[in-house]
Amino acid sequence: MFRLETIELLAGPTLAITVDGGHVPLTAGARLGLPITETRLPGVLARWHELWPKIAQLAARATGDDVMHGARVIPQFGGARKVMCAGANYYKHLAEMNVTFDKTPNKPPFFFLKPPNALVGPGRTVPVDPAIAKLDWEVELAVIIGRGGRDLAVAHALDHVAGYTVAVDVTARDRLFNPESIFKFDFFAGKGQDGFCPTAAGMLPAAFLRDPQDTRLQLAVNGVTKQDGRTSDMIYSVAELISWASRLTTLEPGDVLLTGSPHGVGAARGEFLHAGDVLTVALDGLGAFEVELFARQVAP
Repeated sequence: MFRLETIELLAGPTLAITVDGGHVPLTAGARLGLPITETRLPGVLARWHELWPKIAQLAARATGDDVMHGARVIPQFGGARKVMCAGANYYKHLAEMNVTFDKTPNKPPFFFLKPPNALVGPGRTVPVDPAIAKLDWEVELAVIIGRGGRDLAVAHALDHVAGYTVAVDVTARDRLFNPESIFKFDFFAGKGQDGFCPTAAGMLPAAFLRDPQDTRLQLAVNGVTKQDGRTSDMIYSVAELISWASRLTTLEPGDVLLTGSPHGVGAARGEFLHAGDVLTVALDGLGAFEVELFARQVAP
């Protein structure tokens, strides 16, 4: 099992396999008779089903001479054209928010969009408007689309997944609802601000998460565990979400789909985030990453 991360080399950002505490850049494939001409994540995802067998072979055949140590890992998902998010997709999360839901065959899940610049990587990367009073956390399994398509059948939806990562749907709950607005709801202000979707740097190839409905998600705030749930509690499965989303829009390689959050969010506890807080987020098989919130300078 390995992750794919983007590392900074003199030649520019390069996708690499994580092994033995280091990285094997895809460019190392040329030495082993496995030339991979695409070395950046967007290009690799566009040809995922063609390149994945070569990447897997490279991981198996690489030697210590191919491993680089000390390379700087850089965020790699910010180039996504679409960041699609499924809301309210865990039964226990709905229960903690005092919401009931009856799933029927023709009832679609709820989706909303975040702009690509909401995507950031680990580190001190989430700017916060000091005027936000109810900033919340929601850890989520995120799907990275490899093969695009439209109107996908549930039975074949997972064939379109290149891999998975873990993300946080940062939510300003006091901005979600605006009684003075003609529409009352404002998901853009509540969930679409810069940095409101931090993700792990790595992608876990889909081959290593054979059952996305049986994996564990965790989130801690300043070292205190707040969320610890399993995807088995999802209302709509990952395959169902992909299928439903593809009925609304054409899925493209590199698109990111957040699949909902398990129970343990701040609103249910009456707890909220502030500048200086550190989130530690983990997904089985991918490991953990940290993100820090900082106060954004707001023009008067």
